[in-house]
Amino acid sequence: MILKMKKYAFLVYHKQYIDFLEKIRDIGVLHVIEKPEGVAENDELREKMQLSVRIKSTLKQLEKRIPKNATLADYNPDLSGLEVLAKVEKVLNKKDELEQKLLQVEKEQDRMEVWGVFDHNRLKKLKDAGFVFKFFSCNLRKFDQEWEVKYNAFEIDTVGSTRYFVTVTRPDEVVDIDADPIKLSGKTSEQLGEEASEIKFSIDNLNTELIQMSVVDYNTLKAVQVDVLSDIDFSKVLLNTKAEADEKVMLLEGFCPEESEANLINYLETTDIYYEASVPTDEDKVPIKLKNNKFAKLYEMIGELYDLPNYHELDLTPFFAPFYMLFFGLCLGDVGYGLILLLLAIFLRSKMKEGMKSVMTLLIWLGSATVIMGTVSGTFFGYRLLESKIEWIEKIKFIMLDDKQLFYSSLIIGIIQILFGMTVKAVGQVRRYGWPASFATWGWLIILIGNGGTVLAGMYAGVAPEMTKYMHIGFTAFGGLFVFILNDIKRNPLINVGAGLWDTYNMATGILGDVLSYIRLFALGISGAVMGFVFNDLAFNLSPDIPGVKQLVILIILLLGHGINIFMSSLSAFVHPMRLTFVEFYKNSGFEGGGKKYKPFSKYKEEQKLF
Repeated sequence: MILKMKKYAFLVYHKQYIDFLEKIRDIGVLHVIEKPEGVAENDELREKMQLSVRIKSTLKQLEKRIPKNATLADYNPDLSGLEVLAKVEKVLNKKDELEQKLLQVEKEQDRMEVWGVFDHNRLKKLKDAGFVFKFFSCNLRKFDQEWEVKYNAFEIDTVGSTRYFVTVTRPDEVVDIDADPIKLSGKTSEQLGEEASEIKFSIDNLNTELIQMSVVDYNTLKAVQVDVLSDIDFSKVLLNTKAEADEKVMLLEGFCPEESEANLINYLETTDIYYEASVPTDEDKVPIKLKNNKFAKLYEMIGELYDLPNYHELDLTPFFAPFYMLFFGLCLGDVGYGLILLLLAIFLRSKMKEGMKSVMTLLIWLGSATVIMGTVSGTFFGYRLLESKIEWIEKIKFIMLDDKQLFYSSLIIGIIQILFGMTVKAVGQVRRYGWPASFATWGWLIILIGNGGTVLAGMYAGVAPEMTKYMHIGFTAFGGLFVFILNDIKRNPLINVGAGLWDTYNMATGILGDVLSYIRLFALGISGAVMGFVFNDLAFNLSPDIPGVKQLVILIILLLGHGINIFMSSLSAFVHPMRLTFVEFYKNSGFEGGGKKYKPFSKYKEEQKLF
């Protein structure tokens, strides 16, 4: 359900405006309307936003270093938050610089390792004495033995297919060889290793310092973040304010849920501020706040992955929620897998943060649906229960469906959801535009349900063929009247007929494709069951006939195989029902979307993290 909103407009004297905004923020129910050109910015706001990014990044670095079970120091109001930020950033930057330097030193150490230990001073003395040392590397096959005689080439080391060597010549000699010249570092590998150790020691000290800061300064920085984010929200509201009457009067507009407006009205009645409250029009971009029962609320996160409804249409969450749960159970379709999800969700729910508890509750429902639909499809960890001879299973086989029945059941469920979606669409049209606007949709429902019911009546209720013939004609004619003649009572009937023919073409091609899409419910359930069966077969047929080893191999294959199958099947069971919801159901329900989430101007509250 979408909560009803009221649109508010305030005219406030400019000297009272800041106090007014602070009070509105304390009440925390008004969603401020942005200017048509979007959120305005100025240099001050940009600086605050950049500061917010710096604080957020620094807090993340500290969060990673908080010791387990550590007691964080309380916020210290005597400390300057910006000074604390600068102090932590300085240490982090120093650590980053040292880590970059360490990479360079270690890379240089690796490069110099092949040349061994030598003294640069002795090389200099030899150079002064008239000996020139040049260093080279080349592919082993390219090394020419004549270089040893002609240029006094001495092999230093060979690594893989690369040979490293040095030539010793006089200053006037030209060394012309097919090899890559190498410039030595100013330090030997041993010296570079010592330098790397010193850098690592400094990094360890900085890490220790950061751990101490994470305990002492985290809450102080967190308080600064709250202040900065609150200032950003406040600045955005100021920038979305319209100045009137030579900037003497400030105009602010916003939306407030009807169920939350009591506190706002109570405050306004105690002031001399002029305000108007009105019902939003079709042109207003009203923010969306959903309110559903505990069951449907769990599925709001799934609906938001696609889009929010606009203010003037129905919230489809409570309508698709039961179908989504059913579809998930059909796609996963294994009692054993469902029990694992169910028990895992129950266990993790008590361990998770508040933001994740609803996800675990949803998983409990989906796991329960999988257990039920797995029983219906007769599958337990890939084992077909329909083939079992166990006595108690024999007693419940009457509720199990074979592959053919599951195939037809998937199509029937698809037809039911599509017709239900069309009914929701018709009700929404009546609610928004009145009965005449929904005539065409009701007409199609009469044709589809009437003719479908007639076919079933002839097949299972023994209705005579002559009677079913007249029933077909009656339902088609009555529904066709709405589809071809009354689809728009304000329009020329001939135009309505043309529009009805086009609608018929779209309906005939669209409905067929939509219904066939639901075959995926059957296909995914069968594929998961087949994979489970394959892993069972591999486990018992590939294990060696050695006591102890046989059982171990069976256990490894079963755990690995079913683990992969649970992951892949659960992923498919999550994605494909979502696809059926967002494409087939949303389309036939007339979903428009485009809603913007309700975000009241209030004191900053950190959003609950899912992980």
